[in-house]
Amino acid sequence: MHSKNKMRKISRRIFVGTLGSAAALAGAGWLLTRNDKPKETSEMLTLYTFGDSILDCAHYNDHGVTPGSLLVKNDDKLFPEFRGQDLQSRGTVKLEHRAQDGATVDSLPHQLQGLNPGQGRTVAIITIGGNDLLRGLVTDQGLAIDTFASKLDTFLGQLPVQEIFIGNVYDPSFGDDSLNFLGIDPELARRNHVRVNTAIARAAANHKGKLVDLHAHFLTGDPSWLTRTIEPSLIGASEVRRCFLPYF
Repeated sequence: MHSKNKMRKISRRIFVGTLGSAAALAGAGWLLTRNDKPKETSEMLTLYTFGDSILDCAHYNDHGVTPGSLLVKNDDKLFPEFRGQDLQSRGTVKLEHRAQDGATVDSLPHQLQGLNPGQGRTVAIITIGGNDLLRGLVTDQGLAIDTFASKLDTFLGQLPVQEIFIGNVYDPSFGDDSLNFLGIDPELARRNHVRVNTAIARAAANHKGKLVDLHAHFLTGDPSWLTRTIEPSLIGASEVRRCFLPYF
């Protein structure tokens, strides 16, 4: 019992540290100041999705929606709050969905195959890092996260698009160690989670991209936002959409 209480105190300190890291990133100008009013334009917009199941989550809900599809065309029956706020309401838009469930940073170059952006505004939204954490980075005490950062930086440099919006990795435990499903020291897990999210923020800044803070937003949520422990549910897909929408 004493050990469990001690671990919760450690976790709270790590969580505070995470908030401090996010504040430092924001202070460094790596977070976008959001606009309240959507832009109206006649320019063609092509929206590309890259990355993992945070964006490729249609098969995790009964309606087959993803954050990208909801950005392009809202389902007004499911989400009346977003009526008139989708990208179709602003002009001509095309979605090219390339994100794949299970992807890691090593999968990203494959998602570029055959990409040939046309004219008009081109935007890429990206989520990556969660599977990398689950497959080893969560226990990293060496240089593996530095390697992740280098590979992500290379990928972003190869993207032939005008704008990059990249989401960081949310916490499926919502900051609550009682929901820890990994069976490892929460202190180490949270420390490496911070390291991965810091690497994502730096990569975004290196390529004049915008960091979308999924991590901070999901800390305000609850388990109904997820399914199968870590995947976005129907509500979760909309909440991911909510995070990206103000950046357009």
